[in-house]
Amino acid sequence: MSRHTSFIPMLAILGAVTALGLGTSWAKHSLFPVVGAQGTTAVRVGFSALLLLLFWRPWRWALSAADARTVALYGAALGAMNLSFYMSLRTIPFGIAVAIEFAGPLAVALFSSRRPLDFAWVLLAASGLGLLLPLGHDLSTLDPAGVLCALSAAVFWATYIIFGKRASHLHAGHSVSLGLFVAALVVVPVGVAHAGSALLSPLILATGLGVALISSAIPISLEMVALKRLSPQAFGIMASMEPAVAALLALLLLGEYLSAMQWLAIVLIVAASVGSSVTAQRSKRQYMAAP
Repeated sequence: MSRHTSFIPMLAILGAVTALGLGTSWAKHSLFPVVGAQGTTAVRVGFSALLLLLFWRPWRWALSAADARTVALYGAALGAMNLSFYMSLRTIPFGIAVAIEFAGPLAVALFSSRRPLDFAWVLLAASGLGLLLPLGHDLSTLDPAGVLCALSAAVFWATYIIFGKRASHLHAGHSVSLGLFVAALVVVPVGVAHAGSALLSPLILATGLGVALISSAIPISLEMVALKRLSPQAFGIMASMEPAVAALLALLLLGEYLSAMQWLAIVLIVAASVGSSVTAQRSKRQYMAAP
């Protein structure tokens, strides 16, 4: 494997979290006031599934019964994760919701680790995430329902990583398109029950299509590219770049000031991401070179 190729997983995750941050911000600003968190999830995931089904045409590939079960569980976790996270954004701040949700991939990284250095990257990423918690918010006064939704999203995210890794031997377009189809089956009925005919507004449909492309179809496809090349723990640590990327986007697009503590958090998270990538690649090369 070339040195340039070894950076593909990190670049894929960076692209995924950037697109996800842009799309989620757009969704909360434009869709939440009209169709709520449930309706927003429905149009986002529903359009994402439609786009990828049309693009990849997964029916062209054969699928064993075992793989079908794995993809179904992967998709169900994906749908539940999206719905839980958007539900949490109704009542708790975005940064806190992201930090709570990241307990999922960090838990996967911790329980999958076997080497002392892996734990060092987990602790480094966790320290950065802790520093990124928004100042001025008393965690003891957070809405319990919002926190519970964010914790549910964390559990579903961990499940999504595990079953996504099990499905990573399939073509990325095959597993992702079918997984999103299952996710749509989970969340669209919830969104329809909540928002009803408001989902059929041309403006909502057009916005939902754009949000779906930016915040679901592109990130999920890039994440599957990364999952095919990384262990679950390396993926979980590298995905922790999301709060850091969100903070940088807020600075560039919204002019939000970053404190010295937040810049330190960014350094810690990026260091953990790069370190986990290097460690994963070295471990893979040592394994392949072993007699």
